[in-house]
Amino acid sequence: MITSKRTVWNDSFSRQLPIKEVTAVPSLSVLHPLSPSPVRAIRNFHTSPRFQAAPVPLLLMILKPVQKLFAIIVGRGIRKWWQALPPNKKELFKQSIRKNKWKLFLGLSSFGLLFVVFYFTHLEVSPVTGRSKLLLLGKEQFRLLSELEYEAHMEEFKNDMLTEKDARYLAVKEVLCHLIECNKDIPGISQINWIIHVVDSPINNAFVLPNGQMFVFSGLLKSVTDIDQLSFLLGHEIAHAVLGHAAEKAGMVHFLDFLGMIFLTMIWAICPRDSLALLGQWIQSKLQEYMFNRPYSRKLEAEADEIGLLLAAKACADIRASSVFWQQMEFVDSLHGLPKMPEWLSTHPSHGNRVEHLDRLIPQALKIREMCNCPPLSKPDPRLLFKLSMEHFLEESEKEDLNITKKQKMDTRPVQKQEQIPLTYVVEKRTGS
Repeated sequence: MITSKRTVWNDSFSRQLPIKEVTAVPSLSVLHPLSPSPVRAIRNFHTSPRFQAAPVPLLLMILKPVQKLFAIIVGRGIRKWWQALPPNKKELFKQSIRKNKWKLFLGLSSFGLLFVVFYFTHLEVSPVTGRSKLLLLGKEQFRLLSELEYEAHMEEFKNDMLTEKDARYLAVKEVLCHLIECNKDIPGISQINWIIHVVDSPINNAFVLPNGQMFVFSGLLKSVTDIDQLSFLLGHEIAHAVLGHAAEKAGMVHFLDFLGMIFLTMIWAICPRDSLALLGQWIQSKLQEYMFNRPYSRKLEAEADEIGLLLAAKACADIRASSVFWQQMEFVDSLHGLPKMPEWLSTHPSHGNRVEHLDRLIPQALKIREMCNCPPLSKPDPRLLFKLSMEHFLEESEKEDLNITKKQKMDTRPVQKQEQIPLTYVVEKRTGS
């Protein structure tokens, strides 16, 4: 939870500005942006010149398929070469390997040592969490990638952007401003130029680019019930940018792809037929995806939840509402009849696991909130209120189903005297109830 390495949370807890208490997002129109604002409100954007920005992303996009193709060609070439050798030359080659096995072992060991040295020399310790992470791309290179990605998103959403006078835009901007102002002592937050964009779309999502460009969809605003939930979600996105999760994930993916290229070469060299090699390649890609890539992504999401909770606590939000949000998401999914996907298939933790994780972190976050001289939480625990409301909802649903069943039994008549009831009538009657 909070280790000795995380001295950043204990360095300076100055008096924080209490957050305004609002019951629901639609009522946020009464709020006004903070002044001065650490968040820039712009719509015009500038990108790096094409001749400067293009080489790096193009190289990264081309590198992955090229290295896979190279591994396939090399592995298949080794297999064809071996199959074309006459038996006597195959035996001579085996004898040569046995004779020089120690030289081969030394060469492979040296290669492995260089690989390990490369890995550990590209590790960087996060000043916020104290965790070591692999970084293969420089900050300038990743900044260019972020600018290109930002340009693509602005082009995609250019017709759906809310104006800066829209109440929803002002509400999100004020919450973000307050979070940044209360956490400006956290390393990295003041160095990022935060810019908010609210997209008028039913998508229930929000994301942030490494350069501080944050996109919030109006569908997410309909899913939150108060300022506290919104504070936690925006804190989650801030944590992604401050912790450099995008660069870390990109570095890990490239590192795993390089290792996978070695295994891919071996698969195409060992398998006697192309069909078996293709099957082995498919199995290798799925193992890499579900054993390394997706678990690592879930780990970064859980870390963003943890740091986002602490950012919201320092902003004097009721952080107990963070757990309620994911309970709401889980309830909505079950209400719509959506099947529960196993967590190991997803890039994000399941709603239930997020609830359990946040509930374990909330007591420590409440202590941090108290250290920031925040006003005491006078209202009841929103987790308890949500639990009671769900119990009441289920009880009412059961009573309604029971009443419908009784009414149907009373209306039942002998089959020979019963007129045929149209199906549409039954559906309308059920829907109306």
